[in-house]
Amino acid sequence: MPTPITKKGYEALKAELDRLRKVERPKVIEAIAEARSHGDLSENAEYEAAKERQGFIEARIGELERKLADARIVEITNRSSETVVFGATVLLLEIQSRQRKQYTLVGQDEADLKNGKISVQSPVGKALIGRRVGDQVEVTTPARIVEYEICEIRFEEL
Repeated sequence: MPTPITKKGYEALKAELDRLRKVERPKVIEAIAEARSHGDLSENAEYEAAKERQGFIEARIGELERKLADARIVEITNRSSETVVFGATVLLLEIQSRQRKQYTLVGQDEADLKNGKISVQSPVGKALIGRRVGDQVEVTTPARIVEYEICEIRFEEL
């Protein structure tokens, strides 16, 4: 099943993959060769560290390749919807504290709470999907149940 992602999120994953392939992989291969040139590999900490780094890089390359292959870019520019959908920026009012919060619903790999981007698979994201302005939603968090009212749904360039 395709995984939704914004164009910007897709480009960021692609840039990371390119950097790993073109910069990090060659650097670690060079580090392994350098460590090998020092002789006995059984007690060579540089060699072990470089091999460990190589394993991490190769695993991340594989992970990024799978994610990009499964990704489905969802265009959100000039989009409108009466309900909360992927890519929507939602203005919420927390009922108990009367605080306003704003979240943009993005793919799991794009989530960045500091910048107000939450995954559609997060508890808040799941609770908001399909809801309309004026709806109230309950979200169960580890600490408590939080109630929000949806005040606005809009779409912005990410």
